[in-house]
Amino acid sequence: MAPRRFMINSGAIRDGFASCDGELYNHIARVLRLGNGDPVQLADEKGFVHSGTIDQVGREWLTVKIESSAPSEESESGAPRITICQALPKGDKTELILQKGTELGAHDFWLFGGRRSVARVRDDQRDSKLERWNRVTSEAARQSGRSSIPGVLWCPGAAEAAREAGHDLRLLLWEGEREQSLKGLLSTCDRPASLIVAIGPEGGFDPAEVELFTRQGFLPVSLGSRILRAETASIAILAIMQYIWGEM
Repeated sequence: MAPRRFMINSGAIRDGFASCDGELYNHIARVLRLGNGDPVQLADEKGFVHSGTIDQVGREWLTVKIESSAPSEESESGAPRITICQALPKGDKTELILQKGTELGAHDFWLFGGRRSVARVRDDQRDSKLERWNRVTSEAARQSGRSSIPGVLWCPGAAEAAREAGHDLRLLLWEGEREQSLKGLLSTCDRPASLIVAIGPEGGFDPAEVELFTRQGFLPVSLGSRILRAETASIAILAIMQYIWGEM
């Protein structure tokens, strides 16, 4: 039987050993009942897979002795690294975007407070929200058999999100765009190593936000005559990109 694969933060690996606690420990030791000498694989957020065996099991932690490390197949596939830059939507739609986006191969997610976002993240909520969101992508990666976990970052607003983007291709999904369609743009575009797609909240982008993004090199594109919900737009763009340049 092939070794079980688990997701781990690269910071938990030091000097040839990986330390597992919390939910990861519970899943390995208490749910699956793996123990000393059992082979496992640990995939980190940097795209590496570490193979080894369980070395010690404590009451609330365990260690894995790393025997070999190599880039994952995903990191060597040649598919673009896709970032979803999403203005915060209402309710539990954020978790849906993270879950389905992870399943569809998003490299990471940048969430930001849009001017028309109904939902807000207070400063005292930020850490707990990020912890929850990263837990969603970790679980979705495990369920879908991915060897890498998309990270989730938070930006206060569109200005910060736009300024941080250094991707080869930068797209702004905007219902106000009348000339450039996504289909038309992609038909003339070479495959980039990385791309970022900015998507607005339920009320769409504020004109000032459109200006902020375009000033940072984002190209406004439309998905045609239909206006999609925020959560549908992210799923649609990922499916399209993966079909054209990825693994679908």
